[in-house]
Amino acid sequence: MTLDYESAILNVSLLWMLTVPHEFAHAWTAVKLGDDTPAREGRVTLHPLAHVDWLGTVILPGLLSLFSGGFLGWGKPVNTNPYNLRGGNRGLALVALAGPASNILFAVILAAITVALMRVAPEYAAFPARGVYLSLFLAMFNMIPVPPLDGSKLLLLARAPTAIYYELARAGFLILLVLITATPLGRWLSATSYLGAHFLLSLFR
Repeated sequence: MTLDYESAILNVSLLWMLTVPHEFAHAWTAVKLGDDTPAREGRVTLHPLAHVDWLGTVILPGLLSLFSGGFLGWGKPVNTNPYNLRGGNRGLALVALAGPASNILFAVILAAITVALMRVAPEYAAFPARGVYLSLFLAMFNMIPVPPLDGSKLLLLARAPTAIYYELARAGFLILLVLITATPLGRWLSATSYLGAHFLLSLFR
């Protein structure tokens, strides 16, 4: 078995970098909608250590990249109190969508940086180029409607039975692991992310 150390280091570094604006966006949106929980817990910040989940941001994605070439990861969830949010479940959905939206915005920024580096210092362009792909992957991955991912909050907006939501939450990690490693979903997310990255890069060329 060949261990892909380079891919593991690259993926973990990028995931940590991309997790920061993602979780910050959740926290900032929640505060703007009236919930000060993220502020009280120190999450309205761009400091990387505030948003790292050592299992989800470092250990698991590192091991998957090292041994299988797969990818699965997350940051430290931002706690919110839905009863404090203006709009109730609509507010909760906006907080949830803010994370993936930040990933798409960051992918656009990284695409511009990649193209600029390809013109002046092409040897450094691979890192942000990988970031474009990974940022789009994270945006789509987080929209899977399985707790604790952001997309699951849309189930609450759609008034899915609370009992079903909490049953999904109990097995959420296992469900996600099976979906990514044992179904075509992981390959589809990867292929779609590469197509999206190619499209963004072509916009700036």
